[in-house]
Formats: sequence, C-alpha cells, structure tokens
Amino acid sequence: MTDRYTEFLAGERHEDVAIYLTEDVVSNVESLADRDDAVAHDDAVVLVLDGERGRSVFQKTTGMAAMEFAQEAMGADGHVDRDLAGGECPEADGDEDHDVAFVFAFTEAQNEEVGGLYAEGAVVHAYAHCECGASYSERWLCAE
Repeated sequence: MTDRYTEFLAGERHEDVAIYLTEDVVSNVESLADRDDAVAHDDAVVLVLDGERGRSVFQKTTGMAAMEFAQEAMGADGHVDRDLAGGECPEADGDEDHDVAFVFAFTEAQNEEVGGLYAEGAVVHAYAHCECGASYSERWLCAE
C-alpha cells in the first residue's frame, strides 16, 4: 500500500480524492497500478490524487462530473468496502452480477459543530457506481 492511500483512509489527506477504477472502466489498469499514487486490487486500481486533478481524472475516465455523480449517488444508501475497492449494490437481488465499476471518495475533517458522525472524527464520503447502472453512497469514520 502507498502512504497516500493509507493516509487517505486514516483521514489525513482531506485535499485528496480516491478513485477506484476497474478494467471495465479503464483499459490500462496494470500500468496505472505501477504509479506511486496507486494501489492494485485484482483487476482494478485505487488512485489517490489531489482533489482538482482527481476530479478531472474521474470525469475523463467515467464521463461523469465527480460532484454531480456524488449528488446522484447520495440518493441511495449502499455499502462501500472500507478499502474503497468494492461494495454491495442496493439493487442486488442475487440473480445477476452487481460488481462495482468505480468509486469516488473524499474525506472531511472532524467537525464537532456539525455534530453527528462528524463530531466523532474524520469522515469518508464514498460514492459507488454498479455495473447494473445504480449509484449509491455511504459515509463512515476514517480508520485510525
């Protein structure tokens, strides 16, 4: 694992975003996995990039604007794996594949004034898109 990835999951890189991309989304997963800001996961990769660049890479690879995608995904609760490399689609009924195609994530610093989860520590905001076309989201406290 890269330091950037570990630091991101720990809530120490609030200016960065993480993007999980499968080989169904990008054809060069293997070459992306060789980057210093990447972590390989089977036939996929997680990139941890500075926010502006990350949003641009996300849009170029998925064809969606990152924050518009996040707003859409907030409409459905689902489970995103804590390593950002998968999840459980809320549309899954057991009969068909519901593999995650991509994930966009960012972290937010602890904010006691906001309350709730944010008062407890830094929070990961993760937005996933399933191969079936469904998008969903989940938030959780960053790993310590």
